[in-house]
Amino acid sequence: MQTLTPNTDLFHAKRRRFTCSTKTSTLIQAKPLSVSLASKTNKDHLRNLENILKTTSTDNLDNNVSSRTTSTSTLLGGLSLARIWPQMKAAVDEMSPKNLKRLQRLLSKSSEERSPKNKLGSKWRELHGSNNWAGLLDPLDENLRRELVRYGEFVQAAYHAFHSDPEGSPRDDITLPDKSFKVTKSLYATSSVHLPKWINDVAPDLRWMTKQTSWVGYVAVCDDPREIRRMGRREIVIALRGTATLLEWSENFRPNLVSMPEPKPDPSDPTRPKVECGFNSLYTTASQHAPSLAESLIGEISRLVDLYAGEELSISVTGHSLGAAIALLAADDIAERVPHAPPVSVFSFGGPRVGNREFAERLESKGVKVLRVVNSQDVVTKVPGIFSDNDNNNNKQGQNRIMEMVERNNPWAYSHVGAELRVDMKMSPYLKPNADVACCHDLEAYLHLVDGFLASNCPFRANAKRSLRKLLDEQRSNVKVLYTGKSLRFDRTNEDVLPSSSS
Repeated sequence: MQTLTPNTDLFHAKRRRFTCSTKTSTLIQAKPLSVSLASKTNKDHLRNLENILKTTSTDNLDNNVSSRTTSTSTLLGGLSLARIWPQMKAAVDEMSPKNLKRLQRLLSKSSEERSPKNKLGSKWRELHGSNNWAGLLDPLDENLRRELVRYGEFVQAAYHAFHSDPEGSPRDDITLPDKSFKVTKSLYATSSVHLPKWINDVAPDLRWMTKQTSWVGYVAVCDDPREIRRMGRREIVIALRGTATLLEWSENFRPNLVSMPEPKPDPSDPTRPKVECGFNSLYTTASQHAPSLAESLIGEISRLVDLYAGEELSISVTGHSLGAAIALLAADDIAERVPHAPPVSVFSFGGPRVGNREFAERLESKGVKVLRVVNSQDVVTKVPGIFSDNDNNNNKQGQNRIMEMVERNNPWAYSHVGAELRVDMKMSPYLKPNADVACCHDLEAYLHLVDGFLASNCPFRANAKRSLRKLLDEQRSNVKVLYTGKSLRFDRTNEDVLPSSSS
């Protein structure tokens, strides 16, 4: 029997007859080559080798990078790494060149991205809560997301203005994130708590921490005709910062409920509207040299309403933490005492409970709309009070008469107010799911979560535009190591003004 050996020269010639097509992943013939005659059996063997080469040579081509990437992705997907090791899938997806470039953009000051400013027109009332934001929260409406971030940045401006000069001198040059607004009034709050004088002697450099009266926010009004046309009305914004001084912290820990002033109060009625003692103290207490926050605010809002009489107006009260609590008191007061008051809405971030159920019903009866942005991991939103009412009184039908009576007469029976947009720290691909208490309550973390929120059953928004620089600078220990390590390679400046999705 004759042993057949393949002609290697002929084999190499055959292999050179094939080239790779860039449009398809198959091998095509180039130009015919003249090959010496061979036996039919040898040709059969060579044809078999050709068929093998057709199925294997594409994996060894150096210029077919995209094919290898697709194969790798298919392989990783087939292994279901998200189930075996979720962190591995996150690392593969988010540390790809595309995502690294995106991370660098979010950490860069030079490449600012802005969300589009849509014309709100007649829709502004719906975004302002005329229908209690029904159908706009989950999924989150694009225009409402942008409005919420804008209100949060007004509060950030209040924080920045205070910490730049905590002694509390008048601030007429507050830098606002929205240049179409101008500040018309600085606001001051006075505490009724008196600390021993020796505290100032112990820490003379921190006397601003023990001052009775401190700067807490401002009133601003839109005076840009183009922005007024875009928004569909002239907007008055009241921005209030959170707790900053020792006396303000002292007021936070006065959780007993006190009755609100009423035209004809009935002391025997246990169902009167009541609010937290410390919040009410900061809002209504006057000093020897300045009126109370309540009187100062009502006077300024009344002046602006008279000044712009005949125009389409709205009042938006926004605050964070303590500022969110005072915002509710201010909105209630404006609706009660300002003649011909325009629609009043509250947009709060990380706000505590403020009053009892009757206070919530009082706000609702006056037409005040409240939208609370709540982080599920933020403990501040769960205090004060013993009886939790997170479902906004939806459990009322299930309470028996005894529990109803106990709740109404209990001095710690607090209730939340209005609609709620609930975000979750665990949804962010950048923050650690076990972030500390300070990060869970941080305003920049709130705005980061709002900017990335699509819906409660959706992942973090892939095209979120808010810069990560400030979040990384202030909460580096709570940012995933995956990103803090990579961010060290990027050339970042330490400027205060950050690109955001609101301008």
